Amino acid sequence: MNKVVLITGASSGMGKSTAKILHSQGYTVYGAARRIDEMNDLKAQGMHVVQLDLTNDASIVEAVNLIMSKEGKVDILVNNAGYGSYGAVEDVPLDEARRQFEVNLFGMARLTQLVLPGMRKQRAGRIVNVSSMGGKIYTPLGAWYHATKHAVEGWSDCLRLEVKNFGIEVVVIEPGGIKTPWGQIAAENLRKISGKGPYANFANKVAENTHRLYGGDQLTDVDTLGKTIAKAATDRNPRTRYVKGYMAKPAIAIRKWLGDRVYDKIIMSQVK
Repeated sequence: MNKVVLITGASSGMGKSTAKILHSQGYTVYGAARRIDEMNDLKAQGMHVVQLDLTNDASIVEAVNLIMSKEGKVDILVNNAGYGSYGAVEDVPLDEARRQFEVNLFGMARLTQLVLPGMRKQRAGRIVNVSSMGGKIYTPLGAWYHATKHAVEGWSDCLRLEVKNFGIEVVVIEPGGIKTPWGQIAAENLRKISGKGPYANFANKVAENTHRLYGGDQLTDVDTLGKTIAKAATDRNPRTRYVKGYMAKPAIAIRKWLGDRVYDKIIMSQVK
């Protein structure tokens, strides 16, 4: 097979799960993340690890150059890294809003730019962008997070059309609620940003609900998403989108078919 895969956000969650699955299938896997020590288990299992800061262009260039020097190519890029910045628009500093876009969109875009020439040259490649059901819906106090994920959706669709004639495929993953630390971290940051002041009552209710949801048993196991991402990365004829995880399909359907006003009422009824 000898296909080379680069996976961002491989230090935990869906990225780490995907790395392990693709490695078990015989792919040459490079896991990338800021915290390289949290990928020691991947290294011990025979995978390669690369330090990568998606807010730093030099770090992105260095990571790709390292892989190209060793392997000469990247066949599959899984853009999985990201985080959720929650808080009232009035409260979130624009520096934080810019960082949210740097990690969730612009870092991914820069990495993609760097691997595309090699994929074009070999007239084959796969780019898998992990978006979210949040790229199709919205939740209270998540304006900047949802803005990035809606952007990833449109950006991926345009990219798919651009590179199709070069034999490169672009796939979007839209996870629902997954058992990762994502929700607890987002809730804590929400409290820090908007837990006091004019939005405090609303923000603390949303944070409490998020903590409860991510501390419960309803969410989808991370390996289920790992299998979905691995499938999207390797299927001979992949779909353009894979929707998987707790409430992803119902939430997207409600927004699409019942409209904004009904969706607004349903989503706000959860904030009690």
